[in-house]
Amino acid sequence: MTNERRVLIHPDKASLSGSVAARFITKTIDLLEDRDAVNVVLTGGSVGTAVLAAINASPARDSVDWNRVSFWWGDERFVSRNDPERNELQAREALLDHIDVPASQVHPFPSTDDIADIDEAAAAYALELLEAGDGKDYPKFDITFLGVGPDGHIASLFPGQEAVRVTGATVVAVRESPKPPPQRLSLTLPVIRSSDRIWLVLAGSDKASALGLALAGASTDEVPVAGAEGRRRTVFFVDKDAASEVPEYLITPTYY
Repeated sequence: MTNERRVLIHPDKASLSGSVAARFITKTIDLLEDRDAVNVVLTGGSVGTAVLAAINASPARDSVDWNRVSFWWGDERFVSRNDPERNELQAREALLDHIDVPASQVHPFPSTDDIADIDEAAAAYALELLEAGDGKDYPKFDITFLGVGPDGHIASLFPGQEAVRVTGATVVAVRESPKPPPQRLSLTLPVIRSSDRIWLVLAGSDKASALGLALAGASTDEVPVAGAEGRRRTVFFVDKDAASEVPEYLITPTYY
């Protein structure tokens, strides 16, 4: 199975969000022609949420059979259910509350309202992954969205922290995130890398260095995004500012 790794550059954040939304709708429809169901992993952040809002605003939104799509998250802030920092809340407001996806197919991480202890919360999500895994530790993920921090972190896997090196678990509890809030839950890197397609969406000049280092082969421990590789394809959807340090040979404007 070949893993292709390419970069698609867009002139600005608005065109970036719209393009990714259109590609997501098209790809999901294509996947559903060949299988009964699709699993998608969502990310948070301003750009990730903008993509979901663009999907919701698309005239083609309801061309997707949302009854056959399940949603998961790559990470979550361990806060109360209605905290505005929570990725789940942002995703629901941007897209999920507006489409006909069954509640049973939306799989948020536990909040502090659900489970007070972060280790128990991590274990609960790991069990949910296992129950959906059809004999494996987690389901087959078709598309995983990821944002990238200026420090190169993905999900809640931060440079130099133990969480980025965990291989013996599917979910990790993060207690000392350098970016607030400090307590978070995250899929581990092996689970992220199990996805057929990883779509990284990032904008802004503050992301350029991390992206350039990742594409140049930096260590995953120092630049976690360097370890983000899907089983089939890895695509970096970026705006012009974020692309300033991308090697020319990796840029493929027509790549899909």
